[in-house]
Amino acid sequence: MKKIILIFLAVCISLSLFAQRRERIVIPDLKGYVTLKCDFHMHTIFSDGTVWPTVRVDEASREGLDAISITEHLNENPENRRYLQDLERLTDISFRNLSHNISYEIVQPYAKERNIILIRGSEITRDMPPGHHNAIFLNNSDELKKPDYMDAFHAAKAQNAFIFWNHPGYLRQQPDTTLWWPEHSQLLEQGMMHGIEVVNGFDYYPEAHRWCLEKNLTMLGNFDIHPPMPNFSSGRHRTMTLVFAKERTAEAIHEALKERRTAVYFNEYIIGEEKYLKELFENALDINVTKTGNTAQITLKNKSDLTFHLKSTAHDARLTYFRNTSVEPVTIAPQSVQTISVRLNDGITGGDVNFVVKNFLVEPNRGMKYTIKI
Repeated sequence: MKKIILIFLAVCISLSLFAQRRERIVIPDLKGYVTLKCDFHMHTIFSDGTVWPTVRVDEASREGLDAISITEHLNENPENRRYLQDLERLTDISFRNLSHNISYEIVQPYAKERNIILIRGSEITRDMPPGHHNAIFLNNSDELKKPDYMDAFHAAKAQNAFIFWNHPGYLRQQPDTTLWWPEHSQLLEQGMMHGIEVVNGFDYYPEAHRWCLEKNLTMLGNFDIHPPMPNFSSGRHRTMTLVFAKERTAEAIHEALKERRTAVYFNEYIIGEEKYLKELFENALDINVTKTGNTAQITLKNKSDLTFHLKSTAHDARLTYFRNTSVEPVTIAPQSVQTISVRLNDGITGGDVNFVVKNFLVEPNRGMKYTIKI
């Protein structure tokens, strides 16, 4: 009976706070995969957040996400204990000695109703080293409540969890620089670290980006929200992980994460492996080239909600392009059409228009190179 009351209370609170309109973020699929928008790091009143678990589902639906994981810390927070005591007085329901599965159990039926894939997870919270890590795709979060952090990681591994390092540049733990510790090598070698947050909230960690490339780790971007999610202005969004999954299921997300088929969507940046970013670019744009005399026109029709910032790179000096625009780099806004004129000088009839997509990062702070042939 108490569980039913909890679910009812959760739904009432969430319905009163958020409209039910679901947004859609248009990002192209890749060949053989669907692009799923995911956030695998967030908190509620059951650790150190300030909202009821169902609010996280409403926020995700409102912002066009496909999947979330509520990853409560595996330790009590005194401030949140006071919030729960207030709820106890209001509802006459005891919140003492709660299972660490409580957030998932409260919100799972509601997430299903809202067509949000909910993944069970928890945060293994420790000082540096090794710092904070999330384990998702758990069967039972309670089994990770261990005094020794290695025992917690082994418990997560035993459940075939996907484990990733949170905010490696967290200033309270690494105030001077972002470091890789011997303990991280140990976790990696024992199969207990599978990815790293390259972006947490609005913080980008180029060191983590490089480690993912060097050590074959999955790139993730999560918002790590604790208070209510802000209402983003038009064109803005929470940081999220783009997962290139075989289908829209939890099992397919798990498989894609293990296979490192992800990219990070952060502000106007896409961060990931070049092969995925190149296909995203090509699938988002219709590229059409026409020639009249010694001038070519490149028409770029953006069918997505992504933004592209293009800057010319080394090319045949007899080709003149981009410089005749008022601003470089050239920006292709979401759902827009941009035409670029290319001057063919000294009698040439074609050539390579070389540029870099500055906000598609294939290495730390380095954009993706691309060529359109005329």
